[in-house]
Amino acid sequence: MKNRQNVMIKGTKNGLSLQLNDRCSYEELLSELEEKLSDLKGLDTDSPLISVRILAGNRLLGEEQQEELKDLIRQKQNLIVEEIESNVITKEEAQAHIDEQEVTSVATIVRSGQVLEVPGDLLLVGDVNPGGTVRAGGNIFIMGALKGVAHAGYTGKSESVIVASFMTPSQLRISDCISRAPDHYDKGEHHQMECAYIDRTHQIVIDRLQVLKHLRPNITRFKGGHYYG
Repeated sequence: MKNRQNVMIKGTKNGLSLQLNDRCSYEELLSELEEKLSDLKGLDTDSPLISVRILAGNRLLGEEQQEELKDLIRQKQNLIVEEIESNVITKEEAQAHIDEQEVTSVATIVRSGQVLEVPGDLLLVGDVNPGGTVRAGGNIFIMGALKGVAHAGYTGKSESVIVASFMTPSQLRISDCISRAPDHYDKGEHHQMECAYIDRTHQIVIDRLQVLKHLRPNITRFKGGHYYG
């Protein structure tokens, strides 16, 4: 009786898809993949590059195993691995994902020369003085005056926002976008709570806090409840 195939190769509109059996040993997988790659017809060095997507299922591939698979596929000179997809992640990746979803609350004053950095959202109860810096992987909410540097979404999250009770920063950064405070700001004037975000032209815009509920409707995890009063 023929055993179940450990490697299924399918053609897609974007290239090739390699579906790997996640119940066999890695050695069996590697052996069958090598055999099937050598049997592929119509591929030669003069053919255009073909993208390969590897579907590992519930198998967790280590870095060395991923590189071994890529090297094996590269032996077919016109094949290139674009993605390795797995249904499972490492404990470290899972913890990093949890950290990115958390809101870190800090009550302090960030003084000149100090840097406050968190992996997820930051809720700062206090001021950021000139020369001070706050950085967050997600959003930044400052219940106080922002007079220094704020960098939200430093991991590449361009949808992140910066909110402050008094928005007079020396510099704003969201993802890879950088902006200085508008010249017309009067630092002695009282301002309403404001927010900064990246608009459709990839520019940082400062606006009233009220616009956030329309621009970023998913910014809160609050899904329901009752209002009284």
